[in-house]
Amino acid sequence: MDSKTITLEHGAGGEVMQALIGEIILKNFRNKSAGSVGLESLDDGSTVKLENFNSNSELVLTTDSHVISPVFFPDTNIGRLAVSGTINDLTVMGARPLALTCAVIVPEGFPLADFEKIIKTMDETASEAGVPIITGDTKTLEKSALDSIILNTAGLGITDHPVRDCGLRPGDSVLVTGTIGDHGISLIAHREGFDFDTDLVSDSAPLWKLVEPLLSLKTPEGEPVITAMKDPTRGGLANALNEMAQKAGVGILLEEANIPFKPAVSAACEMLGLDPLEVANEGKAIIGVKAGFEEKVLEILRQHPYGKDAALIGEVTAENEGDVMLRTGLGGMRYVDVPAGDPIPRVC
Repeated sequence: MDSKTITLEHGAGGEVMQALIGEIILKNFRNKSAGSVGLESLDDGSTVKLENFNSNSELVLTTDSHVISPVFFPDTNIGRLAVSGTINDLTVMGARPLALTCAVIVPEGFPLADFEKIIKTMDETASEAGVPIITGDTKTLEKSALDSIILNTAGLGITDHPVRDCGLRPGDSVLVTGTIGDHGISLIAHREGFDFDTDLVSDSAPLWKLVEPLLSLKTPEGEPVITAMKDPTRGGLANALNEMAQKAGVGILLEEANIPFKPAVSAACEMLGLDPLEVANEGKAIIGVKAGFEEKVLEILRQHPYGKDAALIGEVTAENEGDVMLRTGLGGMRYVDVPAGDPIPRVC
């Protein structure tokens, strides 16, 4: 390819597009097949071979589009976020990720070197989770129609027992796998040029290998220890917990002192007038756990690098149905409301 930037011909279906696919996409994706037909076949689709699965197993399908600005941010880029986000959507449903797809919409003039960096990052992130990227699509648009690259990723997973975000019951404990607000604050600081004198970076990470050991935990009666899961992306912890409480018809009581925040996140939120509970995360999970099993779950989570700051942050109650309450550090109580909008747009 002679050009150093994306042109409209790169999405036109001809020789230039085939060169882009062959020289950048196929060359940089190492694991491209989950069955007899993979990405390298460049067919109209790909296959996923299902072997040795329980007859009661269910397939889980998820998809998401990523419109981050800027596409490169501290320590990583949109490619890691897109792959992680899709893997995590499967993970919090208790589904083992089997394969991913990726559709790319990119404006003319986008640097080919940056495009290749994003593709390589996607490959590295998918490889970390052991998940192949098996099919996709590439489209280009005029500069005037699109300000930056957009990624759409879909994921296919399988599970014998789906975990739902509506599964909380009174008496359950609420855990989070790590510090809250890292992604949203690191991105806005980079985007707006704020200097918080910190090396804060996005928490974007694929969580399957962190969460997988929890799915086999059972009570003496044979019931799953994990009752519900959700990833607190847009709207942060506040939005995710309210959705979980409303769907389950329960109340949630949070202990402010137990919610893990990095000092830089707390300081930045105070300076910017943001509620850290509403800030997006891209490498964290909320986990509902049956009472009495909290320490076992925390012990497992803390053995993994992505779970070293895991914490018990609250409990599920029969009171205040559909509401999330926060006990402050001073002992007072306040409602944690559903965010009215996105406090930091275009971070996921």
